[in-house]
Amino acid sequence: MDFLKAIYRFTRPLRAGNSHERRSIQGVMRLSRALRTRLSSNEIRTAMKRKSKLSITAILAVLGGTAVYAEDKYSLKSPDGIAFSDFKGYEDWAVVSSARTDEVLKVIVANPTMIEAYKAGVPNNGQPFPDGSKIAKLQWKPKKSTEAPFVVDVPDVFTQAFVIEKDSKRFPKSGGWGYALFNYEAASDMFTADPSPTDCGHACHVTVKAKDYIFHPYQKR
Repeated sequence: MDFLKAIYRFTRPLRAGNSHERRSIQGVMRLSRALRTRLSSNEIRTAMKRKSKLSITAILAVLGGTAVYAEDKYSLKSPDGIAFSDFKGYEDWAVVSSARTDEVLKVIVANPTMIEAYKAGVPNNGQPFPDGSKIAKLQWKPKKSTEAPFVVDVPDVFTQAFVIEKDSKRFPKSGGWGYALFNYEAASDMFTADPSPTDCGHACHVTVKAKDYIFHPYQKR
């Protein structure tokens, strides 16, 4: 389909909106013409910087991108076909453990199926986690608290959800586990499926094969 026609069809429902939306769509059309006439990369970058959040989202959609607003995050799928919706409700899952590096604060949460297995002694009892187990590593940039009466780092900006799910039939080549990474951009309030899910993944988890490929134990509380 012609590039301009594709954008025109995509933005049709928005052109009836308010003046801000119409101005955003006009920006989309101008940027599409710039792309079609193959302006220099610097010119295109300059044009994109002038566009609103709505305009950028429209361009990504037309180009087949995978950026969506936070409220639509569960529509995303990783390049390997793992749906973010498989982890729906992760925001309220029980905490397994936590970790941190110099740059990232991490909280590890798991779904009820996996929490039940943990409490039954898996993996220390030599048994694997059952199919349907799901775990997520949620990551934030840290900041120093300005309210606590002592020095402490607290979460600042959320950045990523690194997720793993157990399905022996679906992922036989990676110990039964499937891995995906979903990035979050606070400035635009948008999630994207990472195009190259290399944030550890199976190659890294092989080092804990004896623990059914899971690094974090369920911490005493």
